[in-house]
Amino acid sequence: MLFNSYGFIVFFPIVVIVYFLLPKRISYLWLLAASYYFYMGWNAKYALLLLASTIITYVCGVLIQWLNDRHPDKISTKKWVVAGSFILNLAILFFFKYFNFTIESINAVLSHTSLPAVNTSLDVLLPVGISFYTFQALGYTMDVYRGEIEAERNFFRYALFVSFFPQLVAGPIERSKNLLTQLRNPKPFSYERMCDGVMLMIWGYFLKLVIADRISIFVDNAYANVGVYDGKYLLIASMLFAIQIYCDFAGYSTIAIGAAEVMGFQLMDNFNCPYLSQSVAEFWRRWHISLSTWFRDYVYIPLGGNRCSRLRHIFNILVVWTLTGLWHGASWNFVFWGAYYGVLLVLEKYVWGKYLDKLPRVLKHIYTLFIVVVGFTIFTFDDLSKLKDYLGVMFGLNGMPLMDNDFKFYCVNYGILLISAIIFATPIYPKVKEYANSSTHRTAYSVFGGVVFCFLFILCVSYLVNASYNPFLYFRF
Repeated sequence: MLFNSYGFIVFFPIVVIVYFLLPKRISYLWLLAASYYFYMGWNAKYALLLLASTIITYVCGVLIQWLNDRHPDKISTKKWVVAGSFILNLAILFFFKYFNFTIESINAVLSHTSLPAVNTSLDVLLPVGISFYTFQALGYTMDVYRGEIEAERNFFRYALFVSFFPQLVAGPIERSKNLLTQLRNPKPFSYERMCDGVMLMIWGYFLKLVIADRISIFVDNAYANVGVYDGKYLLIASMLFAIQIYCDFAGYSTIAIGAAEVMGFQLMDNFNCPYLSQSVAEFWRRWHISLSTWFRDYVYIPLGGNRCSRLRHIFNILVVWTLTGLWHGASWNFVFWGAYYGVLLVLEKYVWGKYLDKLPRVLKHIYTLFIVVVGFTIFTFDDLSKLKDYLGVMFGLNGMPLMDNDFKFYCVNYGILLISAIIFATPIYPKVKEYANSSTHRTAYSVFGGVVFCFLFILCVSYLVNASYNPFLYFRF
């Protein structure tokens, strides 16, 4: 089920109403049933994989907790349990997401030798959101192992933690210390919290339906016709795509956070105005925060973090970012994309970071945005030959000057869209809300805000009615 679908518009109010009407002691069972119904909207078979990951991590969590309570000295046994949880879950993830990619890569190497190709391949669909809920479940295993949270004994409550429908298929990747604790102590209905949640949802829909989906028309056309357009057109398309993927993904996260808030649950922020960053490192502290902190807490720090030699630190960075790239998709462009950022972060840390700090803010912004735009271009093309052609045309500009009549035409026709998108990539909503809440004219701002959000709601509904099937970009991961 998509957030931007008629089904969800009917589904969500029913879920919320029934949830608050039911007694607290059983209301979570209703959310669990609703979450599985939500997920099975794509393919009922997907629920079996979700259930398998849930059972594995639940059993491992209970076993680790038992060892913590009864045999705290058996550290090696607990490590084996953790390893078992990771191996089983990652094996499922590998089978459905990376098996064919691995076979294709092996055959690509074998094609340059006299050895026969591997003919094994699987006709399987990538389950929606498998990377997200797998990482959330594995994070729970590590949290129990570290003693940061006690294992959840109630299987159905834990199953809800893994499958909670607002953030199930595209995050945020929640931590057990946050979401599971809230599921154990649900909050009563709050009109103010419901209003805040609904406004967040409307804002997320606006980012997705009005901004991202409109930009996608231009971007998709450019990406599908690399050999037709000149470098200036492709350059503008790449800049617009950087805005599109932000509004698309941040829009989803905002809808998810808002939907959870309506029901009394607070999810972690997933974005913090990343395009205001002045370095690559800062950008990744602001973009997809739940994923970057997951890799930091469960991969980077266990590898040694930065508390090691320089050479080992560089190794840790490159490993983490290569894995981050691979997490996004079974394609070599994602591996290159991860390595691209890994190398840049190393260079920023040990080569030019001290010089970057001395530059004016505007130059640091330009530097960061340039790297991000190139990065998202690499991110987009799974066909490496097309990527090469696209970058070649974009930077070569076909031997034509940048500032000509064609470029002015593009700026006039698409400049307003780009400027609007840039504005909405700033913290305009939280800043206005903060100012309104602190103002002496709070009532007037509330009325004005209500009118504005009613207008945005009508606008989003109109776009939803007229829109074709356009799922969120991160569903592919």
